[in-house]
Amino acid sequence: MGPPSNSGFYVSRVVALLLAGLVAALILVLAVLAALYGHCARVPPSELYDRGIPDAASSPRAKQEELPTTPKPSPTRKPEVATTPRNWRPPGPWDQLRLPPWLVPLHYELELWLQLRPDELSAPALHFTGRVNITVRCTAATSRLLLHSLFLDCESAEVRGPLSSDARDPTVGRVPVDEVWFALDMQYMVLELGEALQPGSRYELQLSFTGPVFQDTREGLFLNVYTDQGERRALLASQMEPTFARSVFPCFDEPALKATFNITIIHHPSYVALSNMPKLSQSEKEDVNGSKWTVTTFYTTPLMPTYLTAFAVCDCEHVSRTERGKEIRIWARKDAIAGGDADFALNITGPIFSFLEDLFNISYPLPKTDIIALPTFDSRAMENWGLLMFDESLLLLQPNDKLTEKKSVISHIVSHEIGHQWFGNLVTMSWWNNIWLNEGFASYFEFGVINYFNPNFPRNEVFFSNILHDILQQDNALVSRAVSMKMENFTETSEINDLFDLFTYNKGASMARMLSSFLNEKIFISALKSYLETFSYSNAEQDDLWRHFQMAVDDQSKILLPATVKSIMDSWTHQSGFPVITLDVSTGIMKQEPFYLGKVENQTLLTRNDTWIIPILWIKNGITQSLVWLDKSSKVFPEMQVSDSDSDWVILNLNMTGYYRVNYDKLGWKKLNQQLEKDPKAIPVIHRLQLVDDVFSLSKNKYIEIETALDLTKYLAEEDEIIVWHAVLVNLVTKDLISDVNHDIYTLLKKYLLKRLTSIWNIYSTIIRENVAALQDDYLALISLEKLFETACWLGLEDCLQLSRELFRNWMNHPENEYMEYAITTSLFSFNETNIIEVVAASEVGRYIAKDFLINNWQAVIERYGTKLLVSLVYVIGRTISTDLQITELQQFCSHMLEEHQRLTVHAQLQTIKKDNLKSKERNARIAAWLRKNTELSGDSRHSSGVL
Repeated sequence: MGPPSNSGFYVSRVVALLLAGLVAALILVLAVLAALYGHCARVPPSELYDRGIPDAASSPRAKQEELPTTPKPSPTRKPEVATTPRNWRPPGPWDQLRLPPWLVPLHYELELWLQLRPDELSAPALHFTGRVNITVRCTAATSRLLLHSLFLDCESAEVRGPLSSDARDPTVGRVPVDEVWFALDMQYMVLELGEALQPGSRYELQLSFTGPVFQDTREGLFLNVYTDQGERRALLASQMEPTFARSVFPCFDEPALKATFNITIIHHPSYVALSNMPKLSQSEKEDVNGSKWTVTTFYTTPLMPTYLTAFAVCDCEHVSRTERGKEIRIWARKDAIAGGDADFALNITGPIFSFLEDLFNISYPLPKTDIIALPTFDSRAMENWGLLMFDESLLLLQPNDKLTEKKSVISHIVSHEIGHQWFGNLVTMSWWNNIWLNEGFASYFEFGVINYFNPNFPRNEVFFSNILHDILQQDNALVSRAVSMKMENFTETSEINDLFDLFTYNKGASMARMLSSFLNEKIFISALKSYLETFSYSNAEQDDLWRHFQMAVDDQSKILLPATVKSIMDSWTHQSGFPVITLDVSTGIMKQEPFYLGKVENQTLLTRNDTWIIPILWIKNGITQSLVWLDKSSKVFPEMQVSDSDSDWVILNLNMTGYYRVNYDKLGWKKLNQQLEKDPKAIPVIHRLQLVDDVFSLSKNKYIEIETALDLTKYLAEEDEIIVWHAVLVNLVTKDLISDVNHDIYTLLKKYLLKRLTSIWNIYSTIIRENVAALQDDYLALISLEKLFETACWLGLEDCLQLSRELFRNWMNHPENEYMEYAITTSLFSFNETNIIEVVAASEVGRYIAKDFLINNWQAVIERYGTKLLVSLVYVIGRTISTDLQITELQQFCSHMLEEHQRLTVHAQLQTIKKDNLKSKERNARIAAWLRKNTELSGDSRHSSGVL
């Protein structure tokens, strides 16, 4: 979702003072403003859609706000309902992103009538009606109430109070509501009262409303249409995080404003209704047309934020089991349940709950857990308390699917969402700027859970592959963001949505892992237990977490830190990027500097004075050494010096638990090369992986020469770990290099790599042919084999080509082989695969196929993906661009398909691609020179067996 445009403007103080001197003009302006502000027309938000306000599929903020019109007479006395554009209203709290602190919600009585009928699935638009009574406590006298509301029509608004101890006391008075209006840009409903609410008193806001069911986005209350048992069916579900509860019911939609909820769902009798809590009662209701509806009421929730409220109305089946006396049910399409597709998820869910309960010594507080597999769910998965939601592709597993990769994906994501029951649901961050406290710790504990149930699982290597690799590729000192953001950095709601990115999940998980590594597991878990117990059913800041870690550190004497936990961790969470550590093994001097994408010699304008307090866990000659700290820009560690001995070497960042890259002087790299060629197994797998990833990243970004990285590959004939090979191949045999179709470099690479690659190829080609089931427990192989196949076949290894032909013939025997057409003909509501066209375009030949396909099928592509797809495809298709003429040709191809702003984006993107491609050509020339020298020096003119 792109950032919406600002609407309206403020009058400056200077202009206001000048106007104050123009008495006649001032009177006129005030008169106009009074007429417009005080007598706004009754304009429900739904009517604004026809005036340029975005529809349900658009950004939640208004892109354009029309002036209110003259009010029509009303036969009854009701509060005025209007929308007031920013440039036609006085400055006030509605201009701020955060709610004013005047009211604190205590309890919601929420009723939603979801009017989905199984015989009306083709209705062009669905709406729902609702009522909510919100009990609030007033903290400051105010005659103006603000709460969140978006895309909702307010039918009525009343305020009762002050409330007595008996909430149903008939003598309780009413506070007059003079007017209701909407500040759409900040998504507020404003109630103007006839008298002020009194501090310390409780009141009840009573609101009736209607709203839309979203059909082309999975936010707020949305529709899924799908096929089950050969019939077309539909379900309704909700997604409230981060700021979509306000599009379902008026509420105080901030994470710190926790309350209890009584939820009632009115639905068609053929559907089942689910919510956070178990069903309390069920009754029947008849509408004005005589149709019967089911009224399902649920038990009261614990204190929780609005973004965790959840409900679904569906025609699904379920499987269930009991774990420690609490029922767990998994709901899905009837076909999927009958086929046993939910059994794997059901069998792992209970034990994961039990493991985390025991780990934190805090029981899961709800009496049940429902998990529903949605046919289509943009958010992938959501941790709603008591009603977790998943895209079915991430939860269901066919019993005959033996691929560990799919099992591992499901295990990880289920573990992540269950981890949220403690990190996020039980203890919630105070505001979204610290969302990493939810997502980072849930991501980190995925691996703790998986490792507990699979002790032999290669935890460090998988963490690198799933978490660390991607974030280290994107994070840098200039253009990334800090994990923990300052509140003043947020001015628009859309900026909250942007926080759900790699920096929150992957960098957040890496922060938790680093913290655990320089303390120890016992202290780490002890601090988290204290934190979770203290802030249960409440909210916490990042500093609260650091305080509990500091308490755990202070309670023991074994672990000594160079600074407070807060000082150490703030140096990582409050600044962007990460450091590069360089160790001179001759002198023991270690220094740190920020990592940049493309280091330049004259970096005066880029230099930052910030430093990190860096924990250095390290090994020397295969032996783990004591933890040291680099808490300044440079420091001397005499113990890290190495001798002239061939077996003397040092590796920093034990198990890659630190969030940084490591560089060495020339002697340091030479020592590591010597050890790898002498005995690579003396260096653990995770560190062979680390050396490859660090050295190629540092060379790509000009910290070291590319030749240093290539030197590290000489030992590869002895490398039998496919994950290390995968790291080498993705860094060396890049798409840029493949696109630079140069016979010379291809011949050199073929000669150099096949000599080393044949051994690892023979291991896995034999397994595939003779016992492919053996791979089901080898997750790292499953994620690495594609690149191995791609490279071996590209280099012309005959056995790879033969095996690929065999596999391709088997695949072609199945009917589903019009690959790209599948992307545009499959139902939008059931298609969950990777963007197929982009995948095809990623290969050398595929670029031209994809280009022709786009020209011939552009209208269908637009309907399926929108024009944004082409913008993203430009990079893939344009990977060979090196001249202005090629840019012009591609622009002509794009021009009639894109709007003006998109054409400008594409042009800038193509220019960047051109520069990058020229740099790649220079780099490839140096690779060719190194290959030429090293293949000649080896004196090996033999071709590997079976090479074309």
